Amino acid sequence: MSKFLGSHAINMDAKGRLAIPAKVREELAQACGGRIVLTANPDGERCLLMYPEPEWEILRPQIEALPNMNKLARRLQRIILGNAAPMELDTAGRILVPPTLRSYAHLEKKLMLIGQGKKLELWSEERWFAWLDESSDDEEMPPEMEALSL
Repeated sequence: MSKFLGSHAINMDAKGRLAIPAKVREELAQACGGRIVLTANPDGERCLLMYPEPEWEILRPQIEALPNMNKLARRLQRIILGNAAPMELDTAGRILVPPTLRSYAHLEKKLMLIGQGKKLELWSEERWFAWLDESSDDEEMPPEMEALSL
């Protein structure tokens, strides 16, 4: 099981292609043979979520099983499933980000690829650094975090 960690500054070309960094590419090769699913993050932080195919195949049925008569569940299904783009790294370790996903996440040339354990996030560099600078003082700590010691 791969654990994706760290942050990587990468560039996307005018056609929407980006090269996955070598270390991440190796992990993806082991985890899923380079087969991934790229989709929109549903929580307002306009970034993309990148799942190795086996992780996606665990998550997808859970999302599909949500009660679609519930407005929030339906929204989550539409954003995640409706934007899901299965793809495979090419021989140069690149992927082509679909225009709809580029637009959703405001992706231009400079990007950040952020490891999140079982998945990765793809951010515009500008939005990533703006997010880092945001204060989280107004948010309440969930009980699961209260005992965490860093």
